[in-house]
Amino acid sequence: MDKLHLMKVFIAVAEALSFAAAARNLSMSPPAVTRAITTLENHLKTKLLIRTTRHVRLSEAGLRYLEDVKRICQTIVEADEVAMGVNAEPRGHLTITAPALFGKMYVLPGMIDYLQRNPAMSVSALLLDRVVSMLDEGVDVAIRIGELADSSMNAIRVGQVRRVLCASPNYLEQHGTPKNLTELSTHTLITASNIGNLWKFGDQSSATRLQIQPRLSVTTHDAAIDAAIHGLGITRVLSYQIAASLDSGSLSTLLDDYQPPSMPIHILHSEGRHTSAKVRAFVDMMVRQLRENPALH
Repeated sequence: MDKLHLMKVFIAVAEALSFAAAARNLSMSPPAVTRAITTLENHLKTKLLIRTTRHVRLSEAGLRYLEDVKRICQTIVEADEVAMGVNAEPRGHLTITAPALFGKMYVLPGMIDYLQRNPAMSVSALLLDRVVSMLDEGVDVAIRIGELADSSMNAIRVGQVRRVLCASPNYLEQHGTPKNLTELSTHTLITASNIGNLWKFGDQSSATRLQIQPRLSVTTHDAAIDAAIHGLGITRVLSYQIAASLDSGSLSTLLDDYQPPSMPIHILHSEGRHTSAKVRAFVDMMVRQLRENPALH
């Protein structure tokens, strides 16, 4: 009995929830797939799949077994890649997550570079302004901004960013530059709705909370930044989001001394000692690119 073969057949049936579809995917005959599942269930002395004339579904034991055998098969793949050496060609599929705007500005160019270098790879990108569960959503690599919660994930620090208040030089020339947080409240303020109207300043021990009344509230940081560039008022964003605008002079920062401490940027992955070639290649490339970017330090 080839146990690994039986595991792979079970995974194919469990993911397709169909013996016929699994047979097509594996280039096997349906009877051969049925025999493989029967052999595996007899060996385990438990029912993994519940079949009716119209449906196939996993039993409770099957659900647990699926998670375990997928992990075993992935470990075998990784061990093979390690044995082939660091020059093994990355192949397969990679799922990556990052904050939306950060992902668009800094991670997407890296993904394009990665795909161009590795033709046997495909990538899915979850660019979202929420913390994606790597385990629940099958994510291989995550880029996170902010302090990390305790986790078993491997974390590599690649930079830092800070919150900044900014406005166009034209706006500040017309309306003056606020010298403290009290004066800030008298200005036209712009906010992204996912940040909210409560702006916190200073560190944890001496935090100041300012309940603002924005004149413009938008759904994205891009829109808030564009409104500030066009001279409407003052907005609050992360430093990396306006790095190019600061360099060009279309925006200026203000009240920097009131801002909270910088926040770290980490790359996270869940793989252990035998990191697969596909993850290792992407992580190594992104670590290098992000650490070399002056906007992230």
